[in-house]
Formats: sequence, structure tokens, C-alpha cells
Amino acid sequence: MNWIETIIIAIVEGLTEFLPVSSTGHMIITQNLLGVPQGDPFVHAFTFIIQFGAILSVVCLYWKRFFQLDYSPAPEGSNAWQKFIHKFRFYWLLFIGVIPAVVIGLLAKKSGLLDWLLDSVLVVAIMLVLGGIFMLFCDKWFNKGKESNEVDEKKAFKIGLYQCISVIPGVSRSMATIVGGMTQKLTRKKAAEFSFFLAVPTMAGATLLDLLDLFKEDTAWATTHNISMLLLGCVVAFVVAILAMKWFVAFLSKYGFKAFGVYRIIVGGIILVLMLTGHSLIMVD
Repeated sequence: MNWIETIIIAIVEGLTEFLPVSSTGHMIITQNLLGVPQGDPFVHAFTFIIQFGAILSVVCLYWKRFFQLDYSPAPEGSNAWQKFIHKFRFYWLLFIGVIPAVVIGLLAKKSGLLDWLLDSVLVVAIMLVLGGIFMLFCDKWFNKGKESNEVDEKKAFKIGLYQCISVIPGVSRSMATIVGGMTQKLTRKKAAEFSFFLAVPTMAGATLLDLLDLFKEDTAWATTHNISMLLLGCVVAFVVAILAMKWFVAFLSKYGFKAFGVYRIIVGGIILVLMLTGHSLIMVD
């Protein structure tokens, strides 16, 4: 990978990480268009690690939530454990929400399924189309009844289960968790914000595992050039993601998912047509 490829891929990551269009899927497509070699351990790791750069933008924008304990009185009748958890409730809910992703993610990585999925543009295209069709109707399906801004342990765990679906590139972690929140009667804004928060421990864990795997298997990748590419990718993704996230919350609250559904169907459909007619996505040698 060169500097230009790194910047382009990082911009794509920053723009799509919090949009329900699959950032991983878009990076895989972009890498193919740029002619970046697929199947390379460093490319796989790069795809995940720069996502952490985008995720850090959540901590920056919502720093008060991440670095502030809840000193309000615990509910009446709470025992010592409940009073303790009440103070750290924000982190407790994230811990519960990330448990399913830890289990499923480790199983997928250990089985080799994750690496296979990351090399498949066909899987990305199919899931973009299927997810797009779903998003055309999900506002009507899940936006019924009284909405809530309250996330409890049960809701956090169920949203975490929805997040597991995003192990398949093209599904979109953002879409899965926001829809998961909406099934629990959260408002679109609250569901989107909890999706952002849950991304932090999820992507931090995935990044750490990828770095450990890279160093464990072979340290030959850790050249000055590759490390510079990782740092540059994280910085670019961080900056672009801050701008994209602010826009996304406002847009989703007002208009819902339909526009994103149409976009996914168009992009996924174009890729499927190209592949079925024997055309290669690789446009750069």
C-alpha cells in the first residue's frame, strides 16, 4: 500500500464507519478498485486497525459520557452491588453489550471464517443489497409504539446480539446495532448514540487482537512504511469520522434509513452485475 491508497481507504472508513452502509464492505471494495492485494495479513489488519481511529472520534465527541461517573442517587431499595454498578452504569452497559461480539468474533476468527469473508467481494455485494432492501422497510417495522431513551442491561445485551451479525462484511455494524436498539423501542437518536458507544470496546478489542496476531505470526510486516501507513490511516479516519458522525445523527433522526437502503441496493447491485458479467473490480495495476 502507498500513501495515496492509505488516505483514500481511510477517508472511506471515516465516512462510512457510523453510516449503515458497512465500512468494512466499502473498504474491501475500495481496496479491490485500487488493486490492493487481498489475502495479505497486513491488509487484513489495516482494515480493522484504522477503524479504531474512527472509533476514537466517539470518545472525543462524547467525552463527558466516557469520563464521568453517575453520582445521582441509586434507586430506592438498591443493595450494595446495585449502588456500585449505578455509579459505573455507563461502562457496565457497554460491558454487557460487548459480550456477544467477543464470543462470536473469537469463534469466527479462530475458525478462519473471518479472513475468508474479508476476501469476498461477492459476500459484500450480496449483503449490501439484502441489507438495503431491509432498510427500506425497517423504519415502519420498528418505529411503532412508545419510544424510550432508557437503556438497561436486557436491552444492552440484545443490542449486542444484533451486533454479532455484522461479522459478515456488508451487513454494517452501525445498522445492526441501531436496528437492534429500535427493536428495544429506543428512539433512532438514542439507538444511534448507543451504537457509537458500543463500537468503542468492540473495535478496541478487535484492534488489539489483530495487532497481537500480527506480532505473533510474523514481525516482518512492522516496517517503518507499514507503521506509518497505520498511523496515517488512523488519523485520517479519526478526522473524517467526526464530521460524518455529527451529520449522521441529525440525518437519521429526521429522515430514517430509507436513503441509505437505496444507496446500498445501487452499490451492491452494480457490483453484482459487474461480477456476473465477468468484469473485474480491479482498476489499478
